[in-house]
Amino acid sequence: MERINDLSAIANMPYRWNMTDAAVHDDTGNDIRARIINAAARVLDEQGAGALTTRGVAQAAGVQAPTIYRLFGDKDGLVEAVAEHVLATYVRVKTERADSAAASGVDPLADLREGWEMQIEFGLANPALFTLLNAPGRRALSPATAAGIEILRARVHRVAVAGRLRVSERRAVDLIHAAGTGAVISLVSTPPDERDMRLAEAMYNAVSREILADASAVSGGQTLAAAVTLRAITPTIRGLSRAEKELMTEWLDRAIDASNSKS
Repeated sequence: MERINDLSAIANMPYRWNMTDAAVHDDTGNDIRARIINAAARVLDEQGAGALTTRGVAQAAGVQAPTIYRLFGDKDGLVEAVAEHVLATYVRVKTERADSAAASGVDPLADLREGWEMQIEFGLANPALFTLLNAPGRRALSPATAAGIEILRARVHRVAVAGRLRVSERRAVDLIHAAGTGAVISLVSTPPDERDMRLAEAMYNAVSREILADASAVSGGQTLAAAVTLRAITPTIRGLSRAEKELMTEWLDRAIDASNSKS
């Protein structure tokens, strides 16, 4: 994916990771489960979440509704199966890009921003699925969703090691995840011709100001960034026992939390 310098360009991009492209393919034609997942993906992609019923999917797949209950348990189980397949493709690409960036020494700030842009792109390409996955009261995170968050953690960790994070890694991950989800939900809830694609970029800039340490920060800010950096590299320090590393980590977590609570 090309680097997106202006997130408004997302509105005209040819999206990847959409449900029809990532549909389950079965060469034998005998895999009923794959056929049902394909049908559910098409219904969700073409008609929206409201049309995703067991009866509608059964009709689209050419099976009886009890077959869906037997294979997936209920509609939520079917949604999980569709989400897992679509997200698996997306997460694989995201993992490859994050690993490549780390191996080749790409600026961690640029890598973090690219991860944000990929998330916005995925959400806009799959509005119905994204909304279902982030619906209030939904089950615990799916494995693929959890894997995506782990990739975000890795990107944030690189920023921390580089000395540019001024909040704890956990807080940075929570803020980025919440802001990204909120930005996508807001955009997909707005008619396409009324969307302000600058919203996503403004949201990212606001989060950046909250979590990133400026190179010309005042002394207090530099001290906090140093504490976050030391916290990030503590597990790799040689000459310390496991207990000593755990104690140092605890001290640094407390110091970082105390500093963040005052800001």
